[in-house]
Amino acid sequence: MSGHEHGHEPGGHGHTHDPSHPHNAPLTEVQLRVKALESLLTEKGLVDPAALDELIDTYETRVGPRNGAKVVARAWIDPEFKRRLLENATEAIAEMGFIGRQGEDMVALENTPRVHNLVVCTLCSCYPWPVLGLPPVWYKSSPYRSRAVIDPRGVLREFDVELPDDVEVRVWDSTAELRYLVLPERPPGTEGMSEEELAALVTRDAMIGAATVKAPGPRRAETPR
Repeated sequence: MSGHEHGHEPGGHGHTHDPSHPHNAPLTEVQLRVKALESLLTEKGLVDPAALDELIDTYETRVGPRNGAKVVARAWIDPEFKRRLLENATEAIAEMGFIGRQGEDMVALENTPRVHNLVVCTLCSCYPWPVLGLPPVWYKSSPYRSRAVIDPRGVLREFDVELPDDVEVRVWDSTAELRYLVLPERPPGTEGMSEEELAALVTRDAMIGAATVKAPGPRRAETPR
């Protein structure tokens, strides 16, 4: 999979769309049902629209994959933080202020030249919200949840990740009690990059294990005027 974050549907490439739905586009059937349900619950006084807005804003703007990318970048440049992250991910991630629901019990899995980790939740869609935000559609799909276990290399190929035969693929099943963050390999050619620049390279999919992190291409020389 390339550096951008498209949603993949194992068994057939399907793209998910950005949640910021264009105002001039018709709502999907699912969106219409959600809005109808929200209106009904609001009319009955069972939900507070302001609370819903606050919840949505939290997971759209304050938590998400950028938090996880910062954790990865910090581990890449700070060996002592990396040690703490691998020993106790919950505490190390909390050091950076990324705490909250679905992130109470975390484990960091380090990818190496010999081991590649892939995360799935076979029963539902358990996912570390404080560092990855809300799960992508493909993560919750039945094809991914079933095939990631029985054919992880095949699933990875659909994400454009082709691993050598001597690389061991380990599949980890998230649960309601334990969630995982993959620490991808730092790509060669990134020596000298700042922590912020490194974080910009890390994608959501790489922190699930469904992608690798690519080094940026060579910068184009400016044309003299």
